Amino acid sequence: MRALQITAVGSPLAAVTLSDPVPGPGEVLVGIEAAGICRSDVHYRSGHRRIPGVPLVPGHEVAGSITAVGAGIPPDRVGERVCLHYLVTCGRCQACRRGAEQFCAVGQMIGLDRQGGYAEAIAVPAGNAVPIPASVTTEAAAVMMCSTVTVLHALRRAGLRAGERVAVIGAGGLGISAVQVAVALGASRVCAVDVNPVKLAVAARFGAIPIDGTTDVVGALRAAGGVDVALDLVGIADLVRVAVSSLDPGGRAVAVGITNEEYGLDPFRDLVLAERSIIGSADHLAGEVGEVLAMAAEGRIDVSGVITARVPLEAGAVNAAMDRLEGFGDEIRTVITVGSRGAPAP
Repeated sequence: MRALQITAVGSPLAAVTLSDPVPGPGEVLVGIEAAGICRSDVHYRSGHRRIPGVPLVPGHEVAGSITAVGAGIPPDRVGERVCLHYLVTCGRCQACRRGAEQFCAVGQMIGLDRQGGYAEAIAVPAGNAVPIPASVTTEAAAVMMCSTVTVLHALRRAGLRAGERVAVIGAGGLGISAVQVAVALGASRVCAVDVNPVKLAVAARFGAIPIDGTTDVVGALRAAGGVDVALDLVGIADLVRVAVSSLDPGGRAVAVGITNEEYGLDPFRDLVLAERSIIGSADHLAGEVGEVLAMAAEGRIDVSGVITARVPLEAGAVNAAMDRLEGFGDEIRTVITVGSRGAPAP
């Protein structure tokens, strides 16, 4: 099968031909039809976040159709349209038993610890292949596997309550989903912060108050009515400090973006005096995948609006899309489209 690999950290993805995967016992084989390009993939390519090793097929926002099943899986699953929960976990360790399976003792992430979705096919445990509701497109389901379900988890970590006010810092793939999910969960007001006017316009279309990130963001957020929950989805220390500083007393900032920087906060001034909290949020839970799919099926969120570009499974096109994402370009989410044998979808 055709695939794209990180063959050397800091170098462009390379086109390769790999053996077709074969589903083992308890697994299904998925013919990939859509794979979202996430900023995490850009970090893996650049070395901004360490990866276990190369070569690596990245891609953790994956959807397609089951083409074969391994032993123990009902054959009638063949043909099912599915999206992939990207965390492969044991279900038995202490973390899994307490409902924190993203910290599984032997867990693996699709597109990081094992082959990902920048390919024509992938074999995964059957439980990781989640059926897509009929009213949800395959492309939308793919990008929801990170951009949408991760922000649902972050808002849950924040303890968002109906009627509270939310600031979303970074109006990219996660940010536009965060605006919609916050509204769906009952937020009374959502502000979106970005330096890119194109992305701010999209956020406004989904109900957010746009805040120009080149101005006094904290002042603008306070002028817009204050903030109870702030999500940092970018991973820049200055923006984490902005998120914390914007909070009203008792507010919660959630750090989601990947960063190697120290935040540089003053615990007494920034947290204690106003009883603010800063919370880390990592990945999401398997049960939350079904929740975001249900939100989309019910029309409470429209993730198709997050997809602003499509590219074929070709090294040049995908590397160019990753370069634009790395440079904070206008695209919100780019999807790699793959046909039955890898041809670009019409």
